[in-house]
Amino acid sequence: MLDAIDVTKQFGANTALDGVSLSVSPGDIYCLLGANGAGKTTLVNLFLNFIEPTSGNLKIGELDVTLKPLETKRLLAYIPEQVTLYAPLTGLENLAFFSSLAIGEQLARPRLLELLEAAGLPSGAADNRGATYSKGMRQKVGIAIALAKNAKALLLDEPTSGLDPSAANEFSELLVNASRSGVAILTTTHDLFHAKQTGTRIGIMKRGRLVDELKSEDVSHADLEALYLKHMKN
Repeated sequence: MLDAIDVTKQFGANTALDGVSLSVSPGDIYCLLGANGAGKTTLVNLFLNFIEPTSGNLKIGELDVTLKPLETKRLLAYIPEQVTLYAPLTGLENLAFFSSLAIGEQLARPRLLELLEAAGLPSGAADNRGATYSKGMRQKVGIAIALAKNAKALLLDEPTSGLDPSAANEFSELLVNASRSGVAILTTTHDLFHAKQTGTRIGIMKRGRLVDELKSEDVSHADLEALYLKHMKN
């Protein structure tokens, strides 16, 4: 569903991505590990067509991201590290607004409440203003927008950064539930525990290159940490 094929991205003399290839199938949760500057966010931005590759191709389904930017965006939902809501609006009003932009129609209140419940927003919080929402609650509104859009692929950039362990675990469960519905998920993270706990597959990036790739079930927490540290030291 998400395919990067020998993708290179240069910013002047700086090579942010160097011949990266990866594939995320429906139902996969692909966790991309790496230090700051490894190229993780650049890859996400390429899939979103915020920037274009210097060389190589990116596909969502059978569609080329560069050639079919609008069509591919319809298949995607994106949750950044910090989900921004309109502070004066309630969670429900934010969902109503953003989902109408995504799908081109206004959803009824019962459907909006259903989506927020499915995304794990606490009961009774739908009518509270966005200004009162924690980071975890804002992310759940983001998940609800993705559910409203019926996205086939979900891109996330450091989604558990700044969350307490309980909120991070809740968010991981939401991703697992989405994957069970056949959504292809690509998420960047610094959190090895989150990658092992949530991911079906794990990639390790360093200096713009994908230096390792493995199935989560094939490695223990301790082995993943040792492998990651080995790559970072080399």
